[in-house]
Parts: sequence; structure tokens; C-alpha cells
Amino acid sequence: MEKTTIIQGREITPEDIESIREMIKANPSWGRTRLSKELAMLWNWRALSGQLKDMACRTFLLKLEKKGHLTLPPRLYSCRKVRKRLPCSYVPHKTTPIAGKLSRLLPLRIKVVKEKDLLGLFKCLLSSYHYLGFTGTVGENLKYLIFDEKDNPLACLLFGSAAWKTLARDNFIGWDEATRKANLHFLTNNMRFLILPWVKVPHLASHLLGRVARRISSDWINRYSHPIYMLETFVEKERFRGTCYQAANWIYVGESKGRSRNDRYRSLKVPIKNIYLYPLLKRFRNALGGKGQSSSST
Repeated sequence: MEKTTIIQGREITPEDIESIREMIKANPSWGRTRLSKELAMLWNWRALSGQLKDMACRTFLLKLEKKGHLTLPPRLYSCRKVRKRLPCSYVPHKTTPIAGKLSRLLPLRIKVVKEKDLLGLFKCLLSSYHYLGFTGTVGENLKYLIFDEKDNPLACLLFGSAAWKTLARDNFIGWDEATRKANLHFLTNNMRFLILPWVKVPHLASHLLGRVARRISSDWINRYSHPIYMLETFVEKERFRGTCYQAANWIYVGESKGRSRNDRYRSLKVPIKNIYLYPLLKRFRNALGGKGQSSSST
């Protein structure tokens, strides 16, 4: 490496590469996780919230290795394995059947999951009643629990990191690769949405999507010190119709290509999914650095 290069928006010099090599050589017991955390701390690589960006640093190191600049410690496990459901401790909760008109449940209480007791209930409900279960979270995320006025649990929503690259979404926004990388943190993915199976209330799902959409950016600022400008979700095509997202005015933009978000090796096959987006700003393309059709045409 004879000159500087740009990787993940950072200018990297030959001296930077050599310092990483020395770090690896001086600490043979470190795995890739420890190495990425130490390097992120050394370079003060942090999100706006102050959270250490060790996962971004891990990706950066993998790119350096792929380019032949260094050799990372061997993997402690195969990263190609599909993430497994996490075991969950049972948390007692009400399962009394709830049916009838939405107006009879109001006012609903939407809680951001922070306390340990709510987190336990959240994990238990998703693990027990969602077909994908609960596999943990990585990076920025928000968890919501919804209760009626009698403190009966009704629903769970989980928002996490947006998909790294999705052609239909990126074309809709008007992103090139550099702009996507710079603005992806302003999107969040609705990874789980569960109406509990004993709750049969018409229009509840779309109502909750609307309520959460109106508050999520403020909640994100409180937690991570930056706003959210767009929501995304991926609806398994052969399993669901996406009716509640359509009723809540989410925009269908196309289909996924049947690959996992983290499938760097193009080897993980997943079901085809319909992609829905929900802009939180009228001029969302301006906020996200996108180009193309004006937001008023969507």
C-alpha cells in the first residue's frame, strides 16, 4: 500500500495499516471482536450517541483483509451460520381474549422498552408467539410494547438497523453507494411486528403503525441523538399480504432478492419479501441525500 485510500469514508494511510498489523502481532490472544473494539476505541470511532461503532470497525477490518493489506485472527465460529432463536425465560402475562372495536381499547399505552421487567416480557412474547422468535439485537434499535387501559399486552414492535443494500429501496430514494453509506443510519427496519394471537381487533395493526410512526423519530433522538427519516419493512411474500402496512399508507417499492442482510458470501437463501417504505418527512429525499423523482410524486 503506497498511498492513502478511502474505506468506509475514512482516509487510510500506510501508517494506519502498519499500526493495525502491529496491534494484531502484539496481541495474539485477541479475537476479531476484541480487535475491532480496541481499534474503534483507539480511533474514537463512535456514533452520534457516543456508542462505540465496533461492528462498523469489524466490517472495515474485513475489507482491509479482502484487499490483502493484513491478516485477521482466525474466526472463532463460522459467520455463515443462521442466527438461532435465543432461549427465553417465561414471564407471566395476561392471555384473556380481546375482541371488538378499536375504540373500546382506547386509550392505548405505548411503552418504549427500557426497564428489565419490560424487556423480559418483550422477549418472552416474541419468542413464544412470533414465527421468527427473538434472536437478539445488534446496533441501534427500539422496542415497543403496547397495552390497553387495563394493562393487557396487545402487541410488540421491534425496530433495528436498516438493510445494508436493497436495490428497490435505494432506487426509490435515489441513492448511490456513497450516499447510502452516509445516510443509512437515518432509516430503521421494522424487524418484528406482533399482534398477540388472542387479540382480534380490526384495524389495530394499522393504527399502531401510525401511532409509532408519529413518535419514533423523537424516541430515536432521545436514545441515539439523531432522527429517523424513513421506516422500512420486509414482508415474507408467501406468508403475508402486508395488508396492515398498506392500510397505514406504507409504500410498496419492490421485492427482495432472497438474500440475508448480512450475507456477504451470497450463500444464505431466504424467502422473497415485499419491501415497504414509510417516509417520515415530506421532503425525505432531500434529508437522505437522494436524487430523482420529487417526494410529492410518491
